[in-house]
Amino acid sequence: MAKIDYTALKEKLEVNKEWPRVYFFKFIVPADNKKLAQVEALFGAEAQVSLKQSSKGNFVSVSAKELMLNSDGIIERYEKAAEIEGLMAL
Repeated sequence: MAKIDYTALKEKLEVNKEWPRVYFFKFIVPADNKKLAQVEALFGAEAQVSLKQSSKGNFVSVSAKELMLNSDGIIERYEKAAEIEGLMAL
């Protein structure tokens, strides 16, 4: 698997941003219980996570709001998410 370059995202996160702050994550994952569990495990207990199944039931949209301490924590989360097969980050 090719490593994704998050430099541009890190730069956007660092421009005029105060830390810590709430960050909104959004992922699309195949409707598979194991993959859903992997995505949900990315977030801490304090995160607000919501799931919405696609109209045909093939995919699930995962939205999460979580207080992040810095941009490195956000990048780290995306790197872990990229390891989940079939996941798309929005």
